[in-house]
Amino acid sequence: MDFIRITSIEDPLFRSMHDLMKEVFPPEEVLDFPLWKEPLEDPGIRVFVAVHEGKVVGTTEYRYYEEDQVAMTDFTIIGMAGLGIGRFLARKRWQDLERLAAEAGKPMQGMFAEIYDPYRIEGYAFGGVKPMDPYVRREVLSHLGYKRIDFTYVHPSWENNGEAVEGLDLCFLPTNEDQAEISAALVAKFVRRYYAVLANKPHAWEAMVAGLEGKETLALLPL
Repeated sequence: MDFIRITSIEDPLFRSMHDLMKEVFPPEEVLDFPLWKEPLEDPGIRVFVAVHEGKVVGTTEYRYYEEDQVAMTDFTIIGMAGLGIGRFLARKRWQDLERLAAEAGKPMQGMFAEIYDPYRIEGYAFGGVKPMDPYVRREVLSHLGYKRIDFTYVHPSWENNGEAVEGLDLCFLPTNEDQAEISAALVAKFVRRYYAVLANKPHAWEAMVAGLEGKETLALLPL
């Protein structure tokens, strides 16, 4: 299996990747095809596909914020069961992030991820691929060490229509597994920067961020 970076919407692998995203995720979680042009060309956004026998069978997008020493896993998609795609993508991503942190000369503090709460999104098919089932994914990410940040999370729809998307938790994978809390200011800074690309922010999201900015720390809880 090959781990190949995508840097252009003209890459034929990107069309396959985008089709896979539309099969697995609900519409509000998928950025329109042409809007991917700038993100793919951004050196700070890393989009990779897993290619098996010439076919895109998985993909992951992530980024590293050198200033704050944190990463973000935007998404991970497993397109087929039984190939070890999830493990392959997670291992390759972590190796790449460790390299980026080493080049920056500062250790990585951890990685954010949005994780579906299966009890709030029943009925989502996620392409019918069982490894993408939110119950399975949540348990796997718990095993990897992700912890739920203790606040009510919403995010702006990637359809950029000003709607608030619920049903997810913002989580954090600390490199120090004994870490029990996280700076609220860091979380607020992260979500403001992460969603800066979307012009239409819902009121619920703005209120959420304002609430974060009024706190000092947030607990990291088990998933």
